[in-house]
Amino acid sequence: MIAVRVSRRQLCADGVMEIELVSATSEPLPAFSAGAHVDVELPGGLLRQYSLCNDPGESHRYRLAVLREAASRGGSSAMHDALDVGATLRISPPRNHFVLREQGPRAILLAAGIGITPILAMAYRLKTLDLPFELHYFARSRAAAAFVAEIEQGALNPHCRFYGSDEPRPSLDALVEAATDGGDLYVCGPARFIDAVLDAGRRRGLPEDRMHTERFVGVAAAAADDRPFRIRLARDGRVIEVAADQTAADALEAAGVFVPTSCGEGVCGTCMTPVIEGVPDHRDAFQTASERAANSCFTPCCSRALSDELVLEL
Repeated sequence: MIAVRVSRRQLCADGVMEIELVSATSEPLPAFSAGAHVDVELPGGLLRQYSLCNDPGESHRYRLAVLREAASRGGSSAMHDALDVGATLRISPPRNHFVLREQGPRAILLAAGIGITPILAMAYRLKTLDLPFELHYFARSRAAAAFVAEIEQGALNPHCRFYGSDEPRPSLDALVEAATDGGDLYVCGPARFIDAVLDAGRRRGLPEDRMHTERFVGVAAAAADDRPFRIRLARDGRVIEVAADQTAADALEAAGVFVPTSCGEGVCGTCMTPVIEGVPDHRDAFQTASERAANSCFTPCCSRALSDELVLEL
């Protein structure tokens, strides 16, 4: 983990806190790529993931923007209320599951609400590389849109369009059309927005591997009809029973099997575990549709099994 210090914090939109982190030691911050995030250790043992939203060319700081969630489980409240300027904390090195493809004829960047955070870093990187791109930013109002003034008054302005709820909006089909010539589509925001963009892309025939997403909340939770299943460990043959009201990660931990976890919602990919036999019930928001169809990996923090047993590479 990396020791960092809060060097600046300010509200950058209604309910959105911008937090700037710098190294708390003489060690420089690791470089990061557009789309990366860090895990942040918060008071009370909380661990949360936040996207880095500054220019990846900057080496002296990491910038985060955190929306205060009405139904916060403690993370957003801590980021807003418990981190004053000068506070020190620990974060992970940057990790990237939302990788920008730095080639191709065009990148179409679509962001809604706080989904602007990783998309903004991508826009800065594409600008630096002088690659063609469009940034389309949706929010309920300008007051609720983080960084909208920075985007519209800076170097990104020629590439950006902002749409408030009271302004005319183009159809998503029209926006994704620009990626049908071999370009890539990047989308981040609320689940319904992401799903609508992906549906538009599929209607236009965009390949799945050219549509890239970052979700901040898992797509599925426990269901009333969840049933128990078994996990067999390939390395020693042990069988672990997973109760209907228990996650696979909790069952493994209770049996003394270590599987690293972080988000607990199938968003970050930390707990991804290879599957040897059996059919997972994928409930994560990390794998692509083709990866889920392959059934070669499983997220024990949230996913379950369609078969009676899963054999895992553990």
